[in-house]
Amino acid sequence: MDIAAMSVMLNQSKVQEQVGMSVMKMAMGVEATNGDSITSLAGESTKAMELSVQPNLGARLDMQA
Repeated sequence: MDIAAMSVMLNQSKVQEQVGMSVMKMAMGVEATNGDSITSLAGESTKAMELSVQPNLGARLDMQA
């Protein structure tokens, strides 16, 4: 194998590796966003469930001087 062909193969290998890493980083970003969304939805549904069980909880505050 000549030097030019070996150089082309090495460069193609590097490009494939860089593309793979870029795709992995994008996928990790999407998963992080999905995780944040699920966490916020879980918090909202928990609050709604608490209010449905005890709707008057925290509605009034009695203060005495």
